[in-house]
Amino acid sequence: MNHRTRSSFLLLAAAAALAVLSALSGCKPSAPSGSLQVLHVGNSTEPADLDPQTVTGRPESDVIRTLIEGLIIPDPKTLDPRPGVAERWEVSADGLTYTFHLRADAVWSDGRAITSRDFVDSWKRMLTPALAAEYAYNLYVVAGAEAYHKGRLTDFGATGFQAPDARTVRITLDHPTSYFLNLLLHTSWYPVPLHVVEKFGGLARKGTAWTRPENHVGNGPFVLKEWRQNQKVIVARSPTYWNRAAVKLDEVHLYATDNADTEERMFRTGQLHIARQVPLSKIDTYRTENPAALRVEPFLATAYVRVNTKRPHLADPRVRRALALAIDRESLCRNVLRGTKFPARSLTPPGTAGFTPPVGFADDLAEAKKLLAEAGFPEGRGLPPIEALYPTSDNGRIIMEAIQQMWRKGLGIDARLLNQEWKVYIDSLNTLSFDVSWSAWVGDYADPMTFLDLMTTDSGNNRTGWSNKAFDALVVEARQSLAVPARHALYGRLEEMLARESPVLPLYVYSSVSLVHPRVQGVYPTSLDVHPFNEVWLAPESP
Repeated sequence: MNHRTRSSFLLLAAAAALAVLSALSGCKPSAPSGSLQVLHVGNSTEPADLDPQTVTGRPESDVIRTLIEGLIIPDPKTLDPRPGVAERWEVSADGLTYTFHLRADAVWSDGRAITSRDFVDSWKRMLTPALAAEYAYNLYVVAGAEAYHKGRLTDFGATGFQAPDARTVRITLDHPTSYFLNLLLHTSWYPVPLHVVEKFGGLARKGTAWTRPENHVGNGPFVLKEWRQNQKVIVARSPTYWNRAAVKLDEVHLYATDNADTEERMFRTGQLHIARQVPLSKIDTYRTENPAALRVEPFLATAYVRVNTKRPHLADPRVRRALALAIDRESLCRNVLRGTKFPARSLTPPGTAGFTPPVGFADDLAEAKKLLAEAGFPEGRGLPPIEALYPTSDNGRIIMEAIQQMWRKGLGIDARLLNQEWKVYIDSLNTLSFDVSWSAWVGDYADPMTFLDLMTTDSGNNRTGWSNKAFDALVVEARQSLAVPARHALYGRLEEMLARESPVLPLYVYSSVSLVHPRVQGVYPTSLDVHPFNEVWLAPESP
């Protein structure tokens, strides 16, 4: 899942830290008050849409999870699968067939009963080629799903998605998949209210009006109350949710705060309970002056540079590899990121489901210079300028400025920065309208495959133009491998291929950095930084 940047550059960071020291010293944030349980959260940017089958970003998914619920839901502490719309399920002895039994009291927010057809037909929409859903490949683990999506199979009834009766969903996999239940937690597996989507012409189209507040229908713990463009989204407790008695918050306000300094200021002045963007220039001050508010926690995510391999001057893997090796990740993490991130030597974060990836991306300027010269560009001579794209934010600019200087000083490369607003940035990625781009990927489930299948030819989230049939075949083999040592060996080979070809240049492994008011309860450290708001509440204000 695409992730918004939370980074800063050392020189500006240090100056800013001195400027805010007095403002933060001894200052404990207040918090929005009132008789209702209203949680105020920074959401980093304006959501592109709220259709779970067509979005790819975290700002969208965090809102969608409040509005729509899948067959299963995550435990707030462990993210282990718990019953959602499905009250129970069984798995066949061969691990291929999953049978889910829907609860009788699960309804859409317009009062219409949720049936098994809602799920099966939603998955059919997800795999409709005309919709061009970037996450369609997430469903390929199901028998016939890939063939239907690619037009080789025209009868959806012949796939592994079945609805034997109104309250039973049966899914037959193409091959046993150990992480399948975790995969179901992703928003791409959520149902959509097809009776509403169809009314607005959205069965095979993105961006239709069904997601507007006046039209939206969901089945989650909250309903869409307001969507103030470029300001905030307001969701209110749903009166029709099956477990509504357990939802303690009356409303959640999610603010579009592109600027990390603005978000931190909103937290410090009592406008937010949770700030999920923290300027790195202020982290040291919080560590000293208000450590209780600062949370730095493990997070299954990697930041990297995407390379458009279709650009002629970036088509040679030696050029891409040179760009990768010229990045001083140790300095980036220590000096720019203030020790809140860790150097990424692979696309998959180390330790994901017990996997230790090989070191594919060392900091090796001498080798980088050698490769660039071998490609015909000694000391950068003759290489056209490289335009480096990043989504608008001060933190994003600061990170890219640091990399720009490393390439310029180390390789003699003319790198020029370009920033774009989030929606425009996503469109540029989708249309390959860039040279290189800052990117990040948040794991959708706790297995290396959530990172590695990102780079397959058919992945809608590849966005590099890179295609390698051997890599694709190895991904299929890894998916079908049940023995952990054998699967991990295949994962290692995939990482080695990515290192050789370098369509992506890993930068750093994330930790989640946020500011949380002490009144907020029910927010626990999780590897995916997912916190179900229906499990969150506000403690009484201190006297």
